[in-house]
Amino acid sequence: MQLLSFRDRVTAAIGIGIVRDTDRVIDVARSAAALGLTLPFDATDMVSLIAAGAAARTALDDLVHRAAEDLPLAALELVAPVPSPRKNIFCVGWNYLEHFAEGAKIRPHVKDMPEFPTFFTKAPTTICGPYDPIPYFAELSAQLDWEVELAVVIGTAGRDIAKEDAMEHVFGFTALNDLSWRDIQRRHGQQWFKGKSIDGTCPMGPWIVTCDALDPRGLDLVTRVNGLVKQSSNTRCMYFDIPTIIAELSRGLTLEAGDIIATGTPPGVGHARTPPEFMHPGDVLETEVAGVGVLRNPIGA
Repeated sequence: MQLLSFRDRVTAAIGIGIVRDTDRVIDVARSAAALGLTLPFDATDMVSLIAAGAAARTALDDLVHRAAEDLPLAALELVAPVPSPRKNIFCVGWNYLEHFAEGAKIRPHVKDMPEFPTFFTKAPTTICGPYDPIPYFAELSAQLDWEVELAVVIGTAGRDIAKEDAMEHVFGFTALNDLSWRDIQRRHGQQWFKGKSIDGTCPMGPWIVTCDALDPRGLDLVTRVNGLVKQSSNTRCMYFDIPTIIAELSRGLTLEAGDIIATGTPPGVGHARTPPEFMHPGDVLETEVAGVGVLRNPIGA
């Protein structure tokens, strides 16, 4: 099942949709009202849906089978599937061997891959939609870089989750780009938060693919800028797999429904190229995760 969030063009209200037949979308709230169904979640809030667990899935399956009306996907204004996360986005650094190696030239003191995943976060205000323009703050920096990533969306809350149980806590997967203002990132040493948390630096979507519909092992990841491939890899190249990431992150830290975990980026980032490459106003960034979809974000003025 593919679940998205969209904005009503008239009222600006947020709704939840179910993708049907690739290019049609069931409006969850409207269809439930038409069928006289009482939903076990708030149909304007994806986190509420995720937290409702099995009851939500039963209701959604019912809608898929019974809904008589749907909308063309192209007519909807998609926003990030979790447009207002309740916490920072959890991120994993250095999770592809070749990405670790390409960055070694700017941190020669770091010789070996870390024993444990390297975690940092992005502020909720970084979230933007799959087709939204990316703000460009020329007064801050001219070093806007790309990082395609597969993101995990937590479904069942837990703390001290065992590695063998980790996937039972996953609701689904989405695509995101961990956009980074590199000189700001380096300005604060190993505290990457500021350079990773400038507004609008986390395009996400186009939707969440539920975990029963997608195997996250072996998914191609691609970044294109103005149609040119900059990153091309596969999730099988992760150094720490998803169960390991969830198990380590949840040690003494409760993961909650709707939490988002970005699992790291492969090689090909701009700052590690010779010469370095960065994005500028007018560029178009495409972020693709096989089995999920493509984000297309123009870089704004």
